[in-house]
Amino acid sequence: MACPDDDRAAVRPIKKLVEDDFLSRPGVVGVDLGEKTVGGRTTGELAIVVFVRHKWAAAQFAIPPDVLGVPTDVVEDTFWPHHTIASSPEGVGAERHESLVGGIGIGPSRAVRLVPPDVPEVDDYVVAGTMGALVTPRQRHMVMGLTSFHVACVDDAWAVGDPMVHPSRVDGGHPVQDCVGVLARAALSSRVDAAAIMLTTPRARPEVVGLGPITGRAEARVGQRVRKRGRTTAVTEGVVASTDAAITLDFGVGLGVRVLHDQIRIETPRFADHGDSGAVLLDDANRVVGLYCGGSAERGFANPVDPVLDQLDVDLITLGAPEPRRPAHGA
Repeated sequence: MACPDDDRAAVRPIKKLVEDDFLSRPGVVGVDLGEKTVGGRTTGELAIVVFVRHKWAAAQFAIPPDVLGVPTDVVEDTFWPHHTIASSPEGVGAERHESLVGGIGIGPSRAVRLVPPDVPEVDDYVVAGTMGALVTPRQRHMVMGLTSFHVACVDDAWAVGDPMVHPSRVDGGHPVQDCVGVLARAALSSRVDAAAIMLTTPRARPEVVGLGPITGRAEARVGQRVRKRGRTTAVTEGVVASTDAAITLDFGVGLGVRVLHDQIRIETPRFADHGDSGAVLLDDANRVVGLYCGGSAERGFANPVDPVLDQLDVDLITLGAPEPRRPAHGA
């Protein structure tokens, strides 16, 4: 049973007080609010949850048993950005959609030179993720695709105008013939890991594969059911465990480790996997509540939708919205 909102509101300032300090300690990868677990069972007691890479070494992190009377709970896990990379096109499980909709695979046309320890061996790698939804610039009525920064931009060599392909090159897409748009906007901040792709094809619809039309946006609530459709794990559902998560993600060469604050945590095993970054989280009314960015085999995390749209300066395209203007191919 989820802890009452009033309890979370009371404990939130205490968690914020120690959040950055805990995250600066070696081995700590996340700080959140949640129910304390003892012997694999939840106690119903609200705690400051500290995620660490190795629980056996928790004493080295000097995490106190409580903070100003609020108990702590140390949980072992490691979080990853959930794009996927390959040194050569796989073509396995690739999907080709005639219409561009949410939940399909997408990735940059360009390859990225990666070296150990980010990858096993030096090579040129291609990247894949998910296009989550359609958006439109607030000052211009045009069609864009929403995804994650680390999917569309990959490293610090990104530029506006970088071509994007569907299927992704990981899935056998052609770097020129399968171009469906170009990188238009991007944001990597303390709460947001997002990008918008200007689509250069008229074949796009404001819906998500297997989940139907997008109807709007809403704020995520603890305890609510959410669903997503991603390139890798397709349609899955989970439960929002928190909207207070602060996590570290290593974005690799040129970008390094970043901290994302106030993230949505979905406490559901294999809610998503590598290749699902960029998928949108939908509530039961098919309203977007978040943009998936990463996690582990046990839990996933998403940016809240409002700061994503605000920092990209875009709005969702929804069912029944006026038809935005689409640029000519190559515009």
